[in-house]
Amino acid sequence: MTAIQTEVVDFGRRSGLKVHPVSIGAMRLPEDDDEAVALLRQAIDAGMIYIDTSRGYGDSEIKVGKALKDGYREKVILSTKCSPWLMKVEPDDDHSAECTYKRILESMQRLDVEYLDFYQVWNVNSRPRYELAVMKGGMVDGIKRAMKEGLVRHAGFTTHDTPENVSDYIDEADWCEAILLTYNLLNQRYAETIAKARAKGIATIVMNPLGGGMLAEDSPVIRAAVREAIGSDDVTQVAHRYLASNEDIDTIICGISKPPDVVSTLENYRKPPLTKQEIEALEAAMRQLSSGSMGFCTACGYCLPCPEGINIPAMMNVSYLAHLLDVPRKAEYDFNWATGEVNPDHCALPSACVECGQCESRCTQKLPIIEELKRVAATFERS
Repeated sequence: MTAIQTEVVDFGRRSGLKVHPVSIGAMRLPEDDDEAVALLRQAIDAGMIYIDTSRGYGDSEIKVGKALKDGYREKVILSTKCSPWLMKVEPDDDHSAECTYKRILESMQRLDVEYLDFYQVWNVNSRPRYELAVMKGGMVDGIKRAMKEGLVRHAGFTTHDTPENVSDYIDEADWCEAILLTYNLLNQRYAETIAKARAKGIATIVMNPLGGGMLAEDSPVIRAAVREAIGSDDVTQVAHRYLASNEDIDTIICGISKPPDVVSTLENYRKPPLTKQEIEALEAAMRQLSSGSMGFCTACGYCLPCPEGINIPAMMNVSYLAHLLDVPRKAEYDFNWATGEVNPDHCALPSACVECGQCESRCTQKLPIIEELKRVAATFERS
């Protein structure tokens, strides 16, 4: 069903809060502190009151803290997050309640606030990580301790796990008041999960509303598909209206780095929602652009393990983004993340391929994996 967005909406029954349909993502703030403060206050003044930051976003917490002076703290819902499997502030960081409590105190100090509205378990991407978070003496217990002391008011988690696993977590996590996950025009796999979370009273927050930038890259492939579906050439506007039309989404995270990010997103959200027919046409068009529909890698994983440590599905996805969807910036970002040391699960570079052929012999799509790895290496590896 569709819904016309109002200025504020319920932010889940469990939290009892209200939120604007567009919220602040503080991962890529301007480098200059004064510019960052001005941008954050511009967004808050425009109604974007939920702020998503993290101990892992460089100096984001510090900049947010500066922006929340002069009465701005009382206007916002402030959320931050951390997890030892994504980053270790200290070498001995772990998933314990004690370590989590320490990180909460540190974030409060960096933000220079007396309490956090939300603290989230960051990146619950597998059942083992979920178990580490909820086990006795684990991360959630650390958050609950802070809640008892009035330092944190609400708890939640972020995830990229399978929809099936996330659905199970929703059933189990009576402590969870908000969930942050990916959903956009190109990636609709969490649609039922989002609806279930909202039905359970959990606030639903969408990250990557523009597909990590893909829907703002002016891809001729995506633009042609959207035009054919509903007759519009403005892919970014359509992508925002698609999300605004989903009544199961409480708010989206708009990653702000410059003033137009605030203005354009809010303008798009004030436009009429898409009709049911437009939504169905768009979703059908986007399905045709999926890697599998285009006869490419389906990420089944049968090609793994690679004896040289290459994450072949990840590299094939980079090739799909660069050469089939024509979104090179997103492709480069995904390549750098998959192979970069900042990623705890980073893989070997595609140039490490020794052409043993094991992957191709197991590929269900019979794809020329070796040639694709060479193409990705030539495009994205730096000498």
